[in-house]
Amino acid sequence: MTIYNFAAGPAILPAPVLQEAQEDLVSYPGSGISLLEMSHRSKPVQDMIQAAEDEIRVLAGIPDNYHILFLQGGASSQFSMVPMNLLTSGGKADHLVTGNFANLALIDAQKIGDVRVAGSTESTNYDRIPTQDELNLDPDADYVHFTGNNTIYGTEWPAEPEVGNVPLVADLSSNIFSKPIDVSKYGLIYAGAQKNLGAAGVTLVLVRDDLLSRSPDTLPSMLNYNTHCKGHSAYNTPPVFSIYVLGLVIKWLAHKGGLDQMAAQNEEKAEVIYNQLDASEFYRGHAIKGNRSRMNVTFNLPTPELETQFAAEATTEGLVELKGHRSVGGIRASIYNAFPKDGVDALVSFMKEFERANG
Repeated sequence: MTIYNFAAGPAILPAPVLQEAQEDLVSYPGSGISLLEMSHRSKPVQDMIQAAEDEIRVLAGIPDNYHILFLQGGASSQFSMVPMNLLTSGGKADHLVTGNFANLALIDAQKIGDVRVAGSTESTNYDRIPTQDELNLDPDADYVHFTGNNTIYGTEWPAEPEVGNVPLVADLSSNIFSKPIDVSKYGLIYAGAQKNLGAAGVTLVLVRDDLLSRSPDTLPSMLNYNTHCKGHSAYNTPPVFSIYVLGLVIKWLAHKGGLDQMAAQNEEKAEVIYNQLDASEFYRGHAIKGNRSRMNVTFNLPTPELETQFAAEATTEGLVELKGHRSVGGIRASIYNAFPKDGVDALVSFMKEFERANG
């Protein structure tokens, strides 16, 4: 039986990536030893890190005035590092809160400095993204922070918020490289790898050169972006194998046709499930149309008991990790870049049969 993994993260990886990683695990090509036992100062590891950086720059069209960093601590560490590095003395920042992780970023940032909510959809249980005219942005803010895709609630920004000349900072952990991106609109982007980029253990950070001057010298070395820029992501021992897997995923994305092709495939996959939700009175999607995530489809059934039964029966059919987050319950189907269209079709077939039997 084919198993389709709908987990929100750590999430599905492309089969060719897993196969290549397996082949290289014992002996990295040309070395005779495993990456897991190599020094991060060795030439093979330095070349691998540089290759991953170069491939990301080409895939996403990242301008030369942006540093590409591979850091540790997950995206959650960036909740603190961003304000530590980008808030100026006496400065302030705006946060747009559209879900759980956006709220966690806000809480940590407020421990560092003057950070306020400039837009939120908490009042409607984060079922949508605020419109531009709902945002109360400060033109003198040091930066504006938003979360591009909300895994728990199944919403996604259809476009970046318009913030004028204020640097835009984004947590794109769950939708990075799922479509083309104009990096020049951002001051800083960060993304934990384990949802849409690779294995857990590494966080991708893209930071514009001019913002690096804001980092105060009083910051601990590991919390200063300049440290990692100067050390080429190897100031201390980096998560070598996670960076290697990330690099394989980037190569896989390029081989699949790049970000335009990924966008088309992701739209197609999501549409199949949303069409089923819209055609049914048995299933109820959480996110409103126009703000629906292409990465995480969230929906409810008539009762919690039916939701539990749905997830259990789906598992026996090879459709695993469909239980929704405890914050909202229901069902969550995470269909990141690597998730196959066949798995989406299998889910919709199961949904139809479950509704016929229980509706």
